[in-house]
Amino acid sequence: MPARTTTHAPDGTGSAPRLHVAGRQLATADGELVRLRGVGLGGWLNMENFITGFPSTEQLHRRALLDVLGREVYDAFFDRFLAVFFTDDDAALLAELGMNCVRIPLHYRHFEDDARPMELKEDGFRLLDQALDVCARHGIYAVLDLHAAPGYHNQRWHSDNPTHRSLFWQHRHFQDRVVHLWEALADRYRANPWVAGYNPLNEPADHDGETIGPFYARLHAAIRAVDPDHVIFLDGNRHATAFDLFQDPWPNTVYTVHDYALAGFADSGSYPGVSRGTYVDRDYIEAQFRKRSEYMRSTGTPIWVGEFGPVYSGDPDLDDSRYGVLSDQLDIYDEHGAGWSLWTYKDIGLQGLVHAADDSPYRQRIGPVLEKKARLGVDVWGGVDTGVRHILDPLERTVAEEFPMFDPPPYGQRQWIHVLVRHILLAEPMVEDFARCFAGINADEARALADSFALQRCTRRTRLLETLQQHL
Repeated sequence: MPARTTTHAPDGTGSAPRLHVAGRQLATADGELVRLRGVGLGGWLNMENFITGFPSTEQLHRRALLDVLGREVYDAFFDRFLAVFFTDDDAALLAELGMNCVRIPLHYRHFEDDARPMELKEDGFRLLDQALDVCARHGIYAVLDLHAAPGYHNQRWHSDNPTHRSLFWQHRHFQDRVVHLWEALADRYRANPWVAGYNPLNEPADHDGETIGPFYARLHAAIRAVDPDHVIFLDGNRHATAFDLFQDPWPNTVYTVHDYALAGFADSGSYPGVSRGTYVDRDYIEAQFRKRSEYMRSTGTPIWVGEFGPVYSGDPDLDDSRYGVLSDQLDIYDEHGAGWSLWTYKDIGLQGLVHAADDSPYRQRIGPVLEKKARLGVDVWGGVDTGVRHILDPLERTVAEEFPMFDPPPYGQRQWIHVLVRHILLAEPMVEDFARCFAGINADEARALADSFALQRCTRRTRLLETLQQHL
């Protein structure tokens, strides 16, 4: 497919200055320093359960909806959803706040089918083209992020992994497909100045760390052979927190850290205070950030926090704590000159700057399933386990007693059990509950439900917007 170029600036008069790494910062060819600050566009070209409300994984969610709705109504919903989720209105809001970057998570299935590997689909590129055009019209750079790769490059739901195993690192076939896709992306966007760069894998988790280094070297070289100029953003191993696999930094490459604070999780307590058995205050948060960003600081390369952000509970006191966490993180990033991309822009009310309104047709229709999800804690991210401790307590105790040396990747026994029980055992049967919420609707009703995600019908999280704007 031919390369495609977007050259219009916000005023329609020229092209965006292409970015490159200049020491500890990003800069244009004219030497203007650029600190990328913005949001991740989670839930659009890569869907996640807590963002739009379905249980389990995107592939199971889509399959169940297709079974219930049939092809015509299914297409009506998703075509409208993809059309309204990120538009000029959304980009205008971000630009008004002072943001200059959107990180766009991508699912490989928009670009390639498993039944026809290496055969690329134009539809995915066309959707991405539209988003880049929207960003360009409002003077916003985009970072292209492969969030879900074939074979699952981490063990979690956000790579659309229905299991707890990562097969990507074991099978060359999956790696070949990712290289092929990135060669095509680099070829298509190599002349696009509004693309800040390429983020080849989101939160990789190579459990023994033996494959990721050689694969990154291969992928980096493959992209550079097609596009020698765009910045490449490489996440560290262990979900973008470990950088010991890297030696000397590669030219024009940013090493990307993710920095979710312990005091910002759904089950965290007040801040400052004890969260998951650890006292967390500003000093602790900064120490964690310094540890995670040590490679960048020691090599004199830019620091870019590709993801961070607390979860909001709806409880005023706890949310005050979450805003305290966010403010301290943003202050720390300012002090270190770090760029950032908050997770996430739009959802159904957990983290987003804006969210589908509580009384929207979509939220109302899936309300019973959201209540059941919350009761059973099936969302590993954003959910709590209070309602299923009677299941988890004996399992956690038994595994700890019988297998004290067992330390499964990426986060040990407790998270391993929670993924198996909450994300798989309890979530998979709930996918059918979710799909049945949509039974009997027609194509027009499906489009009306998708319209719940149009910005003009969403609720803005005012305090979050104000907090971010103070750091832009």
